[in-house]
Amino acid sequence: MPKIVVADTPEQAAFRNQVRSFLKENLPTGWTEAIDAGDDAAYQKARTAWDMGSWMRLLGESGYVAPLLPKEYGGLGVGPIEQGIIREELARYRLPTVSLNILGVGMAAPTIAEHGTDEQKLRYIKKILTGEEIWCQLFSEPGSGSDLASLATRAVRDGEEYAINGQKVWTTLAQFAQFGMLLARTDPDRPKHEGLTWFILDMHSPGVTVRPLKQMTGGAEFNEVFFENVRVPASNVVGRENDGWRVARTTLMNERVALSGLSIDPTAMMGGTRKDAMEVLFDFTREAGRADDAVARQRVVQVYIERELRDITGARAQERRKAGAQPGPEGAISKVFNAEWNKRKTELEMNVAGPGSVAEAADLRWAQKSGTFLRARANTIEGGTSEILRNQIGERVLGLPREPDVDKDVPWKEIRRN
Repeated sequence: MPKIVVADTPEQAAFRNQVRSFLKENLPTGWTEAIDAGDDAAYQKARTAWDMGSWMRLLGESGYVAPLLPKEYGGLGVGPIEQGIIREELARYRLPTVSLNILGVGMAAPTIAEHGTDEQKLRYIKKILTGEEIWCQLFSEPGSGSDLASLATRAVRDGEEYAINGQKVWTTLAQFAQFGMLLARTDPDRPKHEGLTWFILDMHSPGVTVRPLKQMTGGAEFNEVFFENVRVPASNVVGRENDGWRVARTTLMNERVALSGLSIDPTAMMGGTRKDAMEVLFDFTREAGRADDAVARQRVVQVYIERELRDITGARAQERRKAGAQPGPEGAISKVFNAEWNKRKTELEMNVAGPGSVAEAADLRWAQKSGTFLRARANTIEGGTSEILRNQIGERVLGLPREPDVDKDVPWKEIRRN
């Protein structure tokens, strides 16, 4: 079943040709021609001359990694349609459609661009886009996940520095990151939302300890991070002291946009052969001998319909970007829908494969489906749980009454915590 395609306007067609020309000029000789001709052997030969790190740096310098950012900060100053065109062309030519530095590009860069000083913008954004400096997000804590504003990590001012003490958890890429987006409490006498500050943290600072958390997939992409009297320069505050919640909301809104259309695909992330998710599912159903199964066919078509709805809803949610506004709560709709859709898709893959989905000796490709099935559980938690985001949709999009928050105006130090 082909994907619905909307024809480009003349301006969009010209932009697409510009992207294709860039790829042809900068990829190894024969790469784009081999893919256009369907010559997989020629593509594999061209790929031997490709270096992932050099490519990501070149792409970051081109503006194509974060095209929504203004040109002066390393973007192109274009809208979501052009961003979509870039990702379509990258996918067409079997290239990663998102940066390996996804938290830096999707969250840190737009936050610093919106709230940072000129010095911070010049120092950090370009190296985020080129992948020279990997970033992680230091927000969630053992007792402060969905109620993030209740966090307890303290930052105490000491001259031109802050002393940081506390703990974060579920920190993706912390073991590889050079910098972290740290949200810490600077005034415990204020209500929980008012006494927070957003910091740029050097992850190699003395007193920072990173411990991996092993997942049920067998991997360890998440970590817990401990701070013991870590010193952070006052110049690393983004925004103003005690105004960190406003800055953090920019980060969180961009996080939902960054994750709303993302399903973790290691092959695509590393630049391997990439097919459309539905094309893979169609092929997989045929190979499993279920193509003539009426129930399986109906479920596959339902997943396809939901994927189309997801993409259309995502495009509508990004209309705010076209008008120059920051992402709003409507981004939560796309994030929730994609997370739940990916769970249903991976469940269907497991059911189609049957016992082969967990019998690694039978067929490694099928057994890998169990890994994506298990990993999909995290989609409904990371970047805001589906339950909390549904509350935000109800309150901020549909205008329903807010849930009671009895400690909203109570000084943080007086709030009961576990």
